[in-house]
Order: sequence, then structure tokens, then C-alpha cells
Amino acid sequence: MPLTRRKLLGAASLAGGLLWSKRLPAADNLAEFSFVIVSDTHLGRNDNEAAERNWLRAVEEINSARGDFVLHLGDVVDGGRPALYPRYAEIRKTLAKPIHEIPGNHDPVALFEKHIVAPIDRAFDHAGVRFLLLNNSHTDSHDGFFTADQLTWLARECETAAAKDLKLVIACHVPVHKNLHPDRGWHVKPADGQTAFYELIGRHNERVLALVHGHFHNGIRGWRDRGRLVEVLCPSVCYNQDRKLEIALKEGKTTGFFVEELRPGYLLVTLGAGRLTLRYKPLGAAVHGEYSAEWS
Repeated sequence: MPLTRRKLLGAASLAGGLLWSKRLPAADNLAEFSFVIVSDTHLGRNDNEAAERNWLRAVEEINSARGDFVLHLGDVVDGGRPALYPRYAEIRKTLAKPIHEIPGNHDPVALFEKHIVAPIDRAFDHAGVRFLLLNNSHTDSHDGFFTADQLTWLARECETAAAKDLKLVIACHVPVHKNLHPDRGWHVKPADGQTAFYELIGRHNERVLALVHGHFHNGIRGWRDRGRLVEVLCPSVCYNQDRKLEIALKEGKTTGFFVEELRPGYLLVTLGAGRLTLRYKPLGAAVHGEYSAEWS
């Protein structure tokens, strides 16, 4: 019997990890595959090595985990500390899986391109899915943006994916979905590309499976209020904060979904056979207590 939202939120606090599973009809004809999502490593935070230790531990665990590749959703280094980008790149070499990073609002583009990857906006295809990676963050703002050139590129990639019958997953650091208190309120505003982005995505509604973001440090948080589209905010490897989202959801003060697990960690993702499954992996803790839910 599927769990209700209330039961799902309560169950999360009882387990070392949580499996959140959502029906995705657009993925019915995809063979299942797995990958890993990490975000907000923030090397150098508070001018100590705690964040680096977390990232090293995550890499060690990911090397032993199931998954074809890793997505890193930004804020590689905290505060854009130049000396730590080579250090991140050095640790990156110890990862036994391919990794695809995008910058966050802490990552200056010039440093990111020099030490991590260029160009930043890019696509790759895997197992019938085109993954589109975009930099939608400013180093001087917590809000996000899409430029006209990015939207043109995105439209072209969606069209060529359709010609090849590929599904789509879009990754960027700042969420697109409007979010107000008790959430952080940081997103892509209408004047900065939100409206145009959703219009473009709407034209490919049967093909876009999910939007994935970092930035919020609140565990698994997201929405599914635009048809079949799932928008997911992913946890931080460095730290997560309790914004009392469980209480706000129960009291009807906000919408969407939230998993009450806030330890530093990452996601083990399975996509295909009509489902998107997100499994929260706290650093150093075994994942157990597998819960799934059907959401109305």
C-alpha cells in the first residue's frame, strides 16, 4: 500500500536513509539505469578542511556504489577560493566514475573553466536520456537566470533530442520553481528567464523527465505541480539546514515534497521502467528503510 505524504515524512526520521520513488509515465520505455547526484561540496568553508573531508568520504563511498556517472550540481568551492579549485580537481581524479559538474553561485566562471570543464553549458546522452547542464547562477546573487542564448541552445537541444527519441533531464544550480518562506526564496525570476524557460519546457512536456538543482542545503525538496514534470532540490555533501519544512507542509503553509533527512549526503538515483527513484545516502551511514510513495 503506498505511503501517504504524512507517513512518508514521518518515516524518513526513522531510517538511516530514504528511498523516494515517483511514477514517471514518460520513462515507461526506458531501461533502468543508475547514477549519483552530489551538490554543494563547498571546499574551504569556514577556512577549514571539514568540507574537504566530507567530499573525500563521499568519493570513497561513490566509488563502491552502483551508478554509471556522477552529476555535481554546483558550489564546488566555497567563496570561489582560487587555491582550492586545483585541490578539487586533484580529488576528482580519484573518482572511479565519470563526473559532470556545473558551477554554483560560489564558483567564478573563469576558475571553473580553467580547472573543471569548458564549455560549461553542455549535453551528454546516456541510456536513452539527454542530460542538459546549464550554468544559471551569478556569483553576486542567490537568484538564478537564463540568458536568451541559453534558451536558444536549450530549445535546439530539446529539438534534436526529440528527433532521436531521447528523454530529457535538465540540471542547473538554482531552482526555477518559485519558492517563498519557509523556503529560501531563491529562484529564477520571471524577468530573468523563468517564464520563457517553462514555456519552452512545456512544448516538450512528454519528453522532460526532471529538473534537478542544488543550492538550498535542505535535503530532498521539490515540487510536481506542472503536469508530469518533477523538480528536485538535492542535498549538500557539506551541510544541510532544518527550515521546519515538514511542519510547514503538514500545516499547509507550503506545497511540494520534502524528505526529513538532513545529514550531509548525496543521492543514489535510479531512472527508467516508469519511475524516478531518489535514495538518500548520508555520509558514513548505511542506507536502509526503503519507503516509496505514490503522489497525487
